[in-house]
Amino acid sequence: MGALPVYPWRLAPAGLATRRQLRARGLRPGGQDVVAQLERPRRRGRGPLVAYLYRVDRALPVRPMTPGRRAALAKAMTARCTCPACGQTAGYCIPRSLGACLPCTDNRSSDREVRDGQVA
Repeated sequence: MGALPVYPWRLAPAGLATRRQLRARGLRPGGQDVVAQLERPRRRGRGPLVAYLYRVDRALPVRPMTPGRRAALAKAMTARCTCPACGQTAGYCIPRSLGACLPCTDNRSSDREVRDGQVA
């Protein structure tokens, strides 16, 4: 298998679309392989931003939302918004980097400062 064709950002040929572009049209890749990619250079010496392209003519319609899927998504979102430290629903998604709601994170950081002898 050869390498994928690479196109500059915003210059993809007609008939190819990213996942987001497919979704905006009510479509999904439907198990097809990536056929090309877009690349946009980044600043500060990091690697390029890459977006994969799929054929629009092979895309399938988005599956309809069923009551079971809707309930499962609601349950998952509730879990993402529930603080593991205090058990309260925060009203926003708890950042994984913090691991707790903001009040619990503030309490832990102030406890750590007091324990380390650095009173705020």
